[in-house]
Amino acid sequence: MKKHNFYAGPSILPEFTIKNTADAILDFYGTGLSLMEVSHRGKEFVAVMDEAQDLFKELLNIPEGYHVLFLGGGASTQFAMIPFNFMSKKAAYLNTGAWANKATKEAKGFGEVIEVASSADTTYNYIPKGYDIPADADYFHITTNNTIYGTEIHNDMDINIPLIADMSSDIFSRPIDISKYTLIYGGAQKNLAPSGIAFVIVKEDALGKTDNFIPTMLDYKTHIKGGSMFNTPPVVPIFAALQTLKWLKAQGGVEAMYKRNVDKANVLYTEIDTNPMFKGTVLDKADRSIMNICFVMNDGYEQYEKEFMEFATAKGMIGIKGHRSVGGFRASTYNALPKESVEALVACMQEFKNQKS
Repeated sequence: MKKHNFYAGPSILPEFTIKNTADAILDFYGTGLSLMEVSHRGKEFVAVMDEAQDLFKELLNIPEGYHVLFLGGGASTQFAMIPFNFMSKKAAYLNTGAWANKATKEAKGFGEVIEVASSADTTYNYIPKGYDIPADADYFHITTNNTIYGTEIHNDMDINIPLIADMSSDIFSRPIDISKYTLIYGGAQKNLAPSGIAFVIVKEDALGKTDNFIPTMLDYKTHIKGGSMFNTPPVVPIFAALQTLKWLKAQGGVEAMYKRNVDKANVLYTEIDTNPMFKGTVLDKADRSIMNICFVMNDGYEQYEKEFMEFATAKGMIGIKGHRSVGGFRASTYNALPKESVEALVACMQEFKNQKS
């Protein structure tokens, strides 16, 4: 039976990425050594790093003056690196979910933090609107896609202070105007690579403007100067990231992937909205994520939740259980997920409805 991988992260990766990385673990580019045991300073891996950074820039149309970094510590380490590097007195944060909330709490150790708005009042099932951003804040931080709750900010904001965004789960899923951001970061384990690295896109001339003492490893300038090799980088996830970037380019790039992602999301949201047994948790369609689609049993059908989960699992649907904090179901439709997997889930939902009718 074919398995359909809807895990939210670590998540599905292209077969191209998995095969090429597995081959390199056995024999890295004909060196007779495993990727896991070569020197990161050797010419073969230096070429991998350079190509990965160049392809990252090409696929996202990153302007001059920005650097792409691959760093250890995951996206959570960025919660501290950002205020270290950018906060002098005050920062503004938009609270749209668990990870945005964690980033906000971390920043409070560095200065005044203004929470401009929050959707916590309804378990983060919408994106707040109509809030004011303090003009004197050092930066404004957003989380563009909220994996747990299925909400997404789809536009690139125009604001007059530095904009910083956690794009862990929607990077490369849609076009982005990088010039509107001072820094973009994220964990790799959604649309890019296995866990073990974070990516950072940072505008160099925005750095060095605080008087903070910044520990060496938490200073972005350290890693710009070192080419993401100040310390030994996680070579396997970086190699895997390069394979995903190659695959993405071969698929037609970010614009092509965006069209596919919208198509996949529309197929599943249409079923959720029309199947009487289910309902979406994000009511405003403008706020719905195209990466993480959350739904629950509709009113009057709650007793079937466990039964549907067992039914879907038996049909090969893997990873659709909702996050433990919200329950229900979550289908993550990242770039590597084929449309046939979404169609298989829809067929599963329809078959279950027909059985219970």
